Amino acid sequence: MRLSLGEREEISRGLARDESLRTIAHRLGRSPSTVSRDVKINGGHLKYRATVAHRASRRRAKRPKAMKLQECRRLRVAVEDKLELWWSPSQILRWLIRTYRDDEEMRVSHETIYQSLFVQGRGALRKELWRSLRTGRAVRRPQGRAATITESAPVYAGYIAGIFAAVDLLLWRWLNRNARRLVMEAS
Repeated sequence: MRLSLGEREEISRGLARDESLRTIAHRLGRSPSTVSRDVKINGGHLKYRATVAHRASRRRAKRPKAMKLQECRRLRVAVEDKLELWWSPSQILRWLIRTYRDDEEMRVSHETIYQSLFVQGRGALRKELWRSLRTGRAVRRPQGRAATITESAPVYAGYIAGIFAAVDLLLWRWLNRNARRLVMEAS
């Protein structure tokens, strides 16, 4: 849950009173790391201003954001090449860090790679690349606690949509490859 403007104002007042971040966090009922991160991102102890921090937070949270793999063709090609070699997104991440040590443009998290493969309609990577993942699934199974029935319904809906999209893609590709032959056979 994001910090509200009121919470940020309380952080600002606490900083003005020279209170520790832990004390401020305790009073807000927030984790000290949440408060610390917000202060650090938004100018530090001396420059922190609640309204500026709140505005910046809202701007950073705007969706949809352009996906890094869509914007950087060179990165997208490198990731696609490694996926076709059956590399996992974590292996690709480590390879990118080693290979492009000084090039920040060629950095992407494993989570971004997964999102590009599994988020229908927004994915930057070629749709058929999900088959290159070791699981071979078109829909990602989230890690963590078991889902309740009401939480799992959207997952199944997404799973079914993924199956339809995969079948649709396969059918479209087959028709494109065989259209000329089918026309010849029909006439």
